[in-house]
Amino acid sequence: MNRVAKAVEKMRQAPAAVRFDDLCLVCDHYFGAARQNSGSHRIYRTPWVGDPRVNIQKGDGGKAKPYQVKQVLSAIAKLEVSP
Repeated sequence: MNRVAKAVEKMRQAPAAVRFDDLCLVCDHYFGAARQNSGSHRIYRTPWVGDPRVNIQKGDGGKAKPYQVKQVLSAIAKLEVSP
């Protein structure tokens, strides 16, 4: 299993225990380079109409914010079922 797949599996099992760097790795893999990565936020484009972005930021102790991890997982699921 590659590093991205391991990170996604960990995200599914424990969203509150995901490192921000791992979340960035997953987002870079699925959505490409962040269109904004200066400051505290990283913003990624998604290929669908509506709310076409994933916005993440670092939480306490270098961890990702759990609600943002869940949003990324939802976006990945949507990507996987899109034609």
